[in-house]
Amino acid sequence: MSDPNNPFPTSPHDHGTGLIPPTNDEKNLAMIAHGSGVAGIVAGGLVGFVGPLVVYILKKDTSPFVESQAKEALNFQITLLLAGLALGAATIISCGTLIPIAAPLGLILLVCQIVFGILATLAVKDGNPYRYPFILRLLK
Repeated sequence: MSDPNNPFPTSPHDHGTGLIPPTNDEKNLAMIAHGSGVAGIVAGGLVGFVGPLVVYILKKDTSPFVESQAKEALNFQITLLLAGLALGAATIISCGTLIPIAAPLGLILLVCQIVFGILATLAVKDGNPYRYPFILRLLK
């Protein structure tokens, strides 16, 4: 039986211990999922969801830890993308009059992407699952 306070998922292959700490490979893939969102800024900020999506597709059936962290990173990146698109659309619809409001909000989104992406990457490096605050959890 699994412990509700246990951060590690259980599996029929856990030999009855109820604990499956992530392997180094799983930690590395989770770091890639979270860190690729930060790296997406270099590519213009709109492709931050690609890395977590690729990791999720590749590992969703083989590693519960990587699957959960890739979904979390993907949800975060989708949330940021939707917020950025909403800011851009509002600015266009207002014929630019919202630029004084949208620009600082866009900067806040950028800072959040960097800060939370780094915090998540550092957390999974140690094998701890990370949950982003205030995101849309579209993938459950």
